[in-house]
Amino acid sequence: MNMNYPTIPPLDITAAKQAEARQNNLTKPAKSLGRLEEVSIRLAGMKADPFPSVSRKAVIVMAADHGVVQEGVSAFPAEVTPQMVMNFLKGGAAINVLARQAEASMTIVDIGVASDFDPSLPGLLHCKVAHGTRNMARGPAMTRSEAEKALACGMDVLASVAEKGIDLIATGDMGIGNTTSSSAIVAVMTGLPVAKVTGRGTGIDDAGLANKVKIIEQAIAVNQPDPNDALDVLCKVGGLEIAGLAGVMIAAAARRIPVVVDGFISTAAAMIAVGLAPDVRHYLFGSHQSVEIGHKAMHKHLGLTPLLDLNLRLGEGTGAVLAFHLIEASARILREMASFAEAGVSDKG
Repeated sequence: MNMNYPTIPPLDITAAKQAEARQNNLTKPAKSLGRLEEVSIRLAGMKADPFPSVSRKAVIVMAADHGVVQEGVSAFPAEVTPQMVMNFLKGGAAINVLARQAEASMTIVDIGVASDFDPSLPGLLHCKVAHGTRNMARGPAMTRSEAEKALACGMDVLASVAEKGIDLIATGDMGIGNTTSSSAIVAVMTGLPVAKVTGRGTGIDDAGLANKVKIIEQAIAVNQPDPNDALDVLCKVGGLEIAGLAGVMIAAAARRIPVVVDGFISTAAAMIAVGLAPDVRHYLFGSHQSVEIGHKAMHKHLGLTPLLDLNLRLGEGTGAVLAFHLIEASARILREMASFAEAGVSDKG
């Protein structure tokens, strides 16, 4: 029996058309603010509001471990995952700095870290489904039950964040080995060869990359995930944080909260989310073009055009939070710029 996903409302075409009409009457040549105009019109349709505001921003970071690190696919050991979670909680990671700058709240979730944290640790949401996934090179990464629990956790976390009043959400990840799972997801769901969608992750060398490609090919051969069944792909070659982020996206779309998708891992989660609930795609913004070679194929699959290209490959939600500034700029232009009539400026006539 399949999980029941919330109903995702259609985009509000009337609000989008009102926003477009206003953009065309603001004190500038038509379309001169390019993609900023497109973003504001999309926001209006997503939020069913011709004057959308995105001042209340949040980032959700999901952390989990991956059994496939046993195969030597990462330049970093698995113990970095809990160490980085502690760094997030202390405010010392890149995502903390960028979230502070963007005045965005941060929610850190242990959804599948292989070690245990003190239950009284302030600031950490405990939603552990398992102590990491199993080694996908030897069999399925997780059971269907685990995948569904992780999806439900993501939906619950989004609901709790949304209760505080949120206009815009960014997705972030932490998990050593998660570019391996993400490469497997994109290879399966696009049909592209593994070598064409697998990059260096945390910075492995040529021999490490060759091994990573071989391990992903092995995982796909062993598990035979069905490319037309996103839950099957998730169970067999996915990650718990990827599942959690997919749940976040589904629940956000159901509430008309736009989702700013971060890098390679978050975009893998978006592929899963759209596979499970196709209308999620209407509520996604691609934040940036990662250095990971498979990222372009993911964006193409989802019909997303990223806003930034900064050679980022960090994850954590960093690119998504940087994109907050452009998205908020687009909304403020729509709301705050004067029209020709309001400013007493002559239109081109």
